[in-house]
Amino acid sequence: MRVRKTAEARKAEIIDAALRLADRLGPERLTTEAVAQAVGLTQPGIFRHFPTKKDLWEAVAAHVGATMESRWQKARSADAAPLDQIRALIAAQLRLIQSTPAIPAILFSRELHTKNKGLRSAFHGLLGRFHRRVAGLAARARDAGALRGDLDPEDVAFLIIALVQGLAVRWSISGRSFDLAGEGARLLDIQLSGLVKENAEKCGGRQP
Repeated sequence: MRVRKTAEARKAEIIDAALRLADRLGPERLTTEAVAQAVGLTQPGIFRHFPTKKDLWEAVAAHVGATMESRWQKARSADAAPLDQIRALIAAQLRLIQSTPAIPAILFSRELHTKNKGLRSAFHGLLGRFHRRVAGLAARARDAGALRGDLDPEDVAFLIIALVQGLAVRWSISGRSFDLAGEGARLLDIQLSGLVKENAEKCGGRQP
């Protein structure tokens, strides 16, 4: 006997299919018809759960946001030094991108930038929250003397996030030919080495 899925289970299945197809086809080529075929429904079946394609995209954004927030929270450790917490946070973000490669495709898509204001707003808020987390940890590291005192934590966060975004693009263009999280850890250590307080002390106390 075939078990009827709950509405929530069906929505989750549709969102997962949309993410897989956004990766395989590209966000601009994603259609409700393709999603329906992927989950074994008709288009009207999709519209029963998501009345418009815009609603589906916003549900995808909400799912990605909730997953990111959960990964960030799991990476948090009150006992770890702030710079180690930054490393853990960036590693969690890169592992999520590696397991959900549709994320960078969506971030740079026409669907997000010109067609769907709700999707753009959702991702803008999500990236803003990520920036605040990194900046907060950078402020704690600076106040503890682990980072140079002349650094603005907001700028540190922008630099680190730019590294993540650039690396995700390179990973995608290369055909995912390298370990994203491993390469991110290596490059983040290089970046942080130019920001730590000990570098200024080695230069006779002069801030670079």
